[in-house]
Amino acid sequence: GGRNEYPGITGLSHFFEHMMFNGTTTLEPGEFDRVMEAAGGANNAYTSNDLTVYQNWFPRSALKTILELEADRLQNLSFDRDMIESERSVITSERQAGVDNENDSRLYEQVLATAFVAHPYQFPIIGWPSDIAGWTQADLESYFQTYYAPNNATMVFVGAISPEAVFMLADRHLAPIPAQRPPPPVRTVEPEQAGERRLVIETDAPTPLLHVAFHAGRATDPETRHMALLLNILTGGSSSRLHRLLVEEEQLALSVGGLQFEGFDPGLVYFYLTLPPDADIAAVEARLLEELSRVASEGVTRAELNKAQNIVLADFWRGLATIDGKARALGRFEVFTGSYENLFLQPEEVRAVTVEEIRAVAKDVFQRRNRTVGVLSSPGNTGETN
Repeated sequence: GGRNEYPGITGLSHFFEHMMFNGTTTLEPGEFDRVMEAAGGANNAYTSNDLTVYQNWFPRSALKTILELEADRLQNLSFDRDMIESERSVITSERQAGVDNENDSRLYEQVLATAFVAHPYQFPIIGWPSDIAGWTQADLESYFQTYYAPNNATMVFVGAISPEAVFMLADRHLAPIPAQRPPPPVRTVEPEQAGERRLVIETDAPTPLLHVAFHAGRATDPETRHMALLLNILTGGSSSRLHRLLVEEEQLALSVGGLQFEGFDPGLVYFYLTLPPDADIAAVEARLLEELSRVASEGVTRAELNKAQNIVLADFWRGLATIDGKARALGRFEVFTGSYENLFLQPEEVRAVTVEEIRAVAKDVFQRRNRTVGVLSSPGNTGETN
């Protein structure tokens, strides 16, 4: 993922998400998809700050084909120069359309780059433009050899298959691939923030944007579970606190949402608001922060927590209703917590959260010195005071 990169090679994880479908020394570009689809399968992939995940959906009869395909691209990926340049161009266009010409993404990218001053979570997953243009053949080959090795992969199989068949085929196709030296650990620890940070993007923006980020915990921290419930109370749908207050009652915002990074390292709790064209941005920010301070001092009600627990648990069980959801959940807990079995502790742990724990995490996170505020607006309406 992006956290494994450094200045000069940002975006390489996402680049390989593309390249892994673009041919090997034994299969021409496009053949991976053609062979899988001919066997009744389909695939997708995504890259995050922490991981790159490849997904295959297929009938049981295609199990052997899938293991053969995965082993082939893990061992024999092609580094054809024409294909590399073609994919570089694709990603450059993807960045232009999805970041440079998309206001929410532009602001999000700049808030992350401001909130993190040391840790590689500051890098955009897609990469900085100059890095995308500057990746060398040596960069690519070194990165692939370091991270695309069997000893750095976790494979999850879910469906009407037998473990014996999977292990047999894995031994046949994956075991012969040499292990590589374990990837270097990410040693950088983000220094504690000592004061509010602010940034402003002035651009043609018919609807101003306000983003507010606070440093918070990692995936395995109990407080991260507490914050997930609090975010549901604050931003989870039309009956949430912030939606009712800012969108419906006071009509200060057109929309409000929240998310939490749940990665290997401490991340962010992130609020994002779209405002009316004539919004008083400073006033909206003040009302948002006032409500967050109120939660930190007064907490939430038992009824609010019960509702959030019910929603989170319903989403949990709903996610496990499909084999795809089972695979995602098992893989996430195996990789981030060290054991897939921790998945089965989730319902009990969610139910055990108390209103005092919710208040405590709000008090710890929602502090002025811990926040980064980003505004995107037309010139003259940035919410800044002279």
